[in-house]
Amino acid sequence: MAQKMLKFVDVPIGMPEKRSVDDRRDDFDEIYREYAEEKAAEQSARCSQCGVPYCQTHCPLHNNIPDWLKLTAEGRLEEAYEVSQETNTFPEICGRICPQDRLCEGNCVIEQAGHGTVTIGAVEKYITDTAWEKGWVKPIRPARELSGSVGVIGAGPGGLAAADRLRRMGFQVTVYDRYDRSGGLMTYGIPGFKLEKDVVMKRNHQLEDGGVVFKLNCEIGKDVTFAELQARHDAVLVATGVYKSRDIRAPGVGMTGIVRAIDYLTASSRKYFGDDVPEFESGELNAEGKRVVVIGGGDTAMDCVRTAVRQGATSVKCLYRRDRQNMPGSQREVANAEEEGVEFVWLSAPKGFTGEDAVEGVRTIRMRLGAPDVTGRQAPEEIEGSDYTEPADLVIKALGFEPEEIVKLWGVDGLEVTRWGTIKADFRTHETSLPGVYAAGDIVRGASLVVWAIRDGREAADAIAERLLGAAAVAAE
Repeated sequence: MAQKMLKFVDVPIGMPEKRSVDDRRDDFDEIYREYAEEKAAEQSARCSQCGVPYCQTHCPLHNNIPDWLKLTAEGRLEEAYEVSQETNTFPEICGRICPQDRLCEGNCVIEQAGHGTVTIGAVEKYITDTAWEKGWVKPIRPARELSGSVGVIGAGPGGLAAADRLRRMGFQVTVYDRYDRSGGLMTYGIPGFKLEKDVVMKRNHQLEDGGVVFKLNCEIGKDVTFAELQARHDAVLVATGVYKSRDIRAPGVGMTGIVRAIDYLTASSRKYFGDDVPEFESGELNAEGKRVVVIGGGDTAMDCVRTAVRQGATSVKCLYRRDRQNMPGSQREVANAEEEGVEFVWLSAPKGFTGEDAVEGVRTIRMRLGAPDVTGRQAPEEIEGSDYTEPADLVIKALGFEPEEIVKLWGVDGLEVTRWGTIKADFRTHETSLPGVYAAGDIVRGASLVVWAIRDGREAADAIAERLLGAAAVAAE
């Protein structure tokens, strides 16, 4: 057989084609077109099959990327999918929303050598989309049913990854979530132009059809107590994520027209599903015809600015207190936002808000980067006398998320938390200070990536199974 790999010298990098800016500004469909089979094979063949695959090392799930790239290059797509899903519960989701430029692709050996990275995320998405289309994604059918019962609190990526893994082993799994649809931020926080909702719903339906029981619109501490869940199940996994928005302490912050990113994105997603959303219809959480200012520089801020464009905002600006090189969000998302008309105001921070009955502007001060702080990043410093006002009819606060006070809200005795409010859990087993209670995802590590939540959920599932079955039985599964 002719050599299929190491084509990076002759074949240039080729990202999937983007839809035109004019087209994509008007809807919430994904902006990247699918690879054709030949293009996916061509780009996979650029992989150098290096002896130390840094792409795999820097993937939180340690996906066997070189192997499924080689299989794709050889046209063995079903085998490529099988290898891909061995380590990743939701490869089609990670292929869409992982910041590959900071993880696998950013650490690709040929990228470091100046040849342009292998387009790993796009190939991963193509493989799994093809698997769904061809019927290669098999239903969940456990080889045997087990009596062990597990309750999972939170239907986000960590909780669903754990539920999938446990159910495939044969455990009886019930997922509890406060929302009316499962998926967590994948459903209500990440816009459709990055992750179309039918992609998430397919996995939800697969879990439900496979025997996972969902108790939606169910709030712990209100509809059911934590003690009742402990009594009902042999093990409980807390995978709630973090939903408490960080706030700004500045004059005028409480006035009308200043909203939280989570509320804004959730309202937009509900409209996408066709729900009745009074706050959207009233204009409170709708950017149409407004001058929008988003405060923050992470992926949530990118989601907000690009959503505002699609809602028909008059103008969209993003204020971030550091420069472009030091922002936490994906550089690809910044580039996509700029193409769509978003203006980034780097090295700027809010000092307050102006207006009478509703916000009319953001009092802004220019910043510069000074000495490194405790994290090693250069700390932003105010430039005296550089104040000015950014006009705004809608201000969206996208400053990140913190954990809710679970111990207080749920009335849980003995559950230890850190000084940041996250749950203390063993980094290997994910077990908390309460026997039989586990925690995974953002509620342990703080606001992070979907891929890390998937990894934590899978690890927690294995630890729970080991507790309920014994290590030897789990190894045999």
